[in-house]
Amino acid sequence: MSAVLNDGQQARTLVSLRNLNKHYGDFAAVDDISLDIQDGEFLTFLGSSGSGKSTTLSMLAGFETPSSGEILVNGASLVNVPPHKRDIGMVFQRYSLFPHLSVRDNIAFPLAIRKRSAAERDKQVDAMLKLVQLDSFAHRRPAQLSGGQQQRVAIARALVYEPRILLMDEPLGALDKKLREDLQDELRQLHRRLGITIVYVTHDQEEAMRLSQRIAIFSHGKIVGLGTGYDLYQNPPNAFVASFLGNSNFLRVKAHGNGAASFEGQPVAMRLTPGLAEGQEVLLMVRPEKALALSVEQAAREALPAGWNEVTARVGEVLFLGESQTCSVVTAGGTAMTVKALSAAGMPMQPGDTVKVRWAVADACVYTQWAESDLNKAAGAH
Repeated sequence: MSAVLNDGQQARTLVSLRNLNKHYGDFAAVDDISLDIQDGEFLTFLGSSGSGKSTTLSMLAGFETPSSGEILVNGASLVNVPPHKRDIGMVFQRYSLFPHLSVRDNIAFPLAIRKRSAAERDKQVDAMLKLVQLDSFAHRRPAQLSGGQQQRVAIARALVYEPRILLMDEPLGALDKKLREDLQDELRQLHRRLGITIVYVTHDQEEAMRLSQRIAIFSHGKIVGLGTGYDLYQNPPNAFVASFLGNSNFLRVKAHGNGAASFEGQPVAMRLTPGLAEGQEVLLMVRPEKALALSVEQAAREALPAGWNEVTARVGEVLFLGESQTCSVVTAGGTAMTVKALSAAGMPMQPGDTVKVRWAVADACVYTQWAESDLNKAAGAH
């Protein structure tokens, strides 16, 4: 699968993972993963703890040896190449800076062990200090820096010897929300300036969406979704991805053919889906922001548009979240749903009110196969 990068040119494959496995006894931490990573792309491995994302990254870095399978960079195998000869930079959540060295000397360390000349070291370090905007902090020690500044030193140290690939394992996980968002923006801009290939690991879906050109979603050691954040969110390939990425309303319906179905005994319409049997149980997924909640009076005034569904529900809770509001409702058959709207639009409902919930047929994804555990946002770990 290829990604089209910012310059509009078709990307070429830099890294190929082929049938990659990692077993610890009978436990498969990584289970037959195949993936192409494009030259210059920002790809994020997203998943819950234990889903296999960090183990896959460790095999790419050379810290773990695959049980079977192949890792290719530019067509050449890396499986028997030691980490320090892979031309891959690495940034961890714990930045592992040398406390006794200055910022300048920390950044210069990879060049020193590669026996680069003093003149070349100075030139490269000066360029890195400027890139991460730490010129005026060059002679400070790590303890004299903020968490965000330390993170930038770690990135500069990983980039200074110009690796082909930069791997980042939850590097912002220990920072507070505002600083994390600021550094996400910095990292995105840095990637645009350098054009380096970045593979990033996180369990934070918002961070993945904010940073990445493509996202690989991990579950139980497998990649279960791969694409842009937009595509994975708007059209999740399966119920697990729909549940894991963003918030979802799942409605169990019975199919009756030709786009007709029933929900809790009431007729509803759904996208045309080939191969369905009469009475087959099907799962519809509607994002909260794609649904509307109308008072009974409002629904009576506003006719249901063609291509829309409507069900009756009772309000359980209305939450004001600043720029948005959410309304939690329960249908007569006990299905919980959430409706989200911008606060400016308003949802003047109170707990206990009867409402009509509407959604467009085209906005509801249809799934014919799923496991109950897929509908749990915490699923995906072994």
